[in-house]
Amino acid sequence: MGSETIRLIRDEHAAISAVLRSMSMLLDLGPGGDADRFFAALRAMLFYIDEFPERLHHPRESDLLFPSLARAAPQLMPVIRRLENDHMQGEGRVRQLQHALTAWELLGEARGQEFMQGAREYIAFYLDHMHTEETQLLPEAGKLLSPRQWKEIDTIFCAGHEDWAGMNGDPAFDKLFTRIVLAAPAPIGVGPSLERADTV
Repeated sequence: MGSETIRLIRDEHAAISAVLRSMSMLLDLGPGGDADRFFAALRAMLFYIDEFPERLHHPRESDLLFPSLARAAPQLMPVIRRLENDHMQGEGRVRQLQHALTAWELLGEARGQEFMQGAREYIAFYLDHMHTEETQLLPEAGKLLSPRQWKEIDTIFCAGHEDWAGMNGDPAFDKLFTRIVLAAPAPIGVGPSLERADTV
């Protein structure tokens, strides 16, 4: 069963995954010789994760998709509960990372390990969350919900997508993506390597 909602969720997951994997690559590189640009890139990535999935993507899943699936397929409740618990944890974990990054930037390298560990744990947590949705929930949803149910969900879930997803819509998200790409060093983005940016 095809659905605009499933297609949109997979597209959004691809965008979120790209930011998470870019963050992981940036952590592998470290600040190098341009700590200001390193921290700016990480701040932009964390802000994206806070604004897009935590405030926009997850609420529509929790408020619309999950209840519809729970009614149509009660046998999916264990995985729905797990995913909903992930959603409830997500925003707090991102805020903790934003605080830890600020502490690293302002208080020095002694606080860097705390951020590194927390960021890597969050990246693994979120990638696993999306994998669970795509392998355990969405395939069952595609089989269990009727065309009429999908039509109702698609109408609400996809409404106004262009206005907030940064795709031919809100210029603020376009600017945010551009800022991430410009701030991140190659090959993550288009900026110069951090190792070369060590002259004052």
